[in-house]
Amino acid sequence: MSSDKRHRTNRAALRGMTAIVLMALPATAMAGIVVASSGPSAKSYPPGTKLPDDAEITLKASDSVTILDKRGTRVLRGAGTFPVGSSTGPSRTTTFVALTTQRSASRVRTGAVRGSGPDGKPLRPNLWYVDVTSPGPVCVVDPAEVRAWRPSNEGNESYSVKPADGGSATTLAFQTGSMVAPWEVATPVADGASYVISRRGQPDVKVTFELMPEIDYAPEDLAEALLAKGCESQVSLLASSLALPTD
Repeated sequence: MSSDKRHRTNRAALRGMTAIVLMALPATAMAGIVVASSGPSAKSYPPGTKLPDDAEITLKASDSVTILDKRGTRVLRGAGTFPVGSSTGPSRTTTFVALTTQRSASRVRTGAVRGSGPDGKPLRPNLWYVDVTSPGPVCVVDPAEVRAWRPSNEGNESYSVKPADGGSATTLAFQTGSMVAPWEVATPVADGASYVISRRGQPDVKVTFELMPEIDYAPEDLAEALLAKGCESQVSLLASSLALPTD
C-alpha cells in the first residue's frame, strides 16, 4: 500500500476523533523536552533536547532553559543546578486538552482575548488556528477544519488569501467581536501548500501548511513533533499556554 493511500486510510479511521487528548505516559518516558533556551549554556540545551526524568542540569548566570513535560512548562534560570523532573504540584492538563481540541466546522467560536505571549500578542485559544499576522510553517491535523485567527476582536476586517504559486484570491472576513474566521479558500489545504495573506497597509504574510498525524499526543511529544516540522510559533504558544506558576 502506498504511503499516500495508507495515510488516507488512517485518516478515515480517525475521522471520528474531535479532540487530541493526553495519552498515558509509560514509566520509561522522558520527563520533558527543551522548547527554548538562551545564555551561555544554550548550545548544550537546544530546542528539541530530550531530558530523562532523573536528570539535573547545571546552568550559568544569564542562562534560561524552558522545559515542557506532562505537567506543563517551567523556566529554569541560572546560575545553579536544577532537577528536570516535576512529579508534584499543579498540572496544566485541562489547558492542554482545550488548546489542542480540533474544532469542527459547525462550532467556530468568536474567541476571546487571552494573556499575552512572548511577542506581546494575545495567545491563540487553539493551537491549530492560523495566525493571519504570523508568517512561517503552520502545523494542522485536519486540513478540512482550518480556522483563521487575528490578534484582535475589534471591528470588521478582511484579508485576502491566495496560493503562493498563483491562483484566485479569497477573502477571509472577521466580524466585530470575533477573532476567528473560517478558512474558506478555494484551493484545498495540503501538506506543503503555501498561501499569501494580504491586507492593505500591512506586510504580506506567507504561511506553509504542514500536516501532522491525527493521534494522541502527550505535551512533550507534541512539542517534539511541532519542532520537527518547523512550527516554532506553535511550540511557543504551547509553552506559553502551559506555563506553570513560579515558586
